[in-house]
Amino acid sequence: MGVASDAFRIEMSGGTIVIAPVGDVNMFSAELLAEAADMMTELIEGHESPMLVIDLSGVPSCGSVFMSFLLRCHKAVKSRSGEMVLSGASQMLRELLSLTRLDTVWALYQTREEALDAVDG
Repeated sequence: MGVASDAFRIEMSGGTIVIAPVGDVNMFSAELLAEAADMMTELIEGHESPMLVIDLSGVPSCGSVFMSFLLRCHKAVKSRSGEMVLSGASQMLRELLSLTRLDTVWALYQTREEALDAVDG
């Protein structure tokens, strides 16, 4: 997979942006994830106080390059006074988020629906 737009499924649910990786994020190159982060930043900047849900239900584990992608999305959302949450994280991913203390940065929800309910208010 070599095109950032093919690496993520992007949907709108009301005023909330929902992003879901397609395929194994561990196989995404650093260049592809940097391109994807730029694409997401551009999308986020088009919204006032953006709400972003990243659906990780298809991500059993990830490395530092994908974590960097998440942090870039988070920075873009926060710069616009928005909120980013994660949904569907596997047990392994939850443990990684806990070890890195990123579970204190992002709210974690079991399902996309729970995350959407939380950010839509």
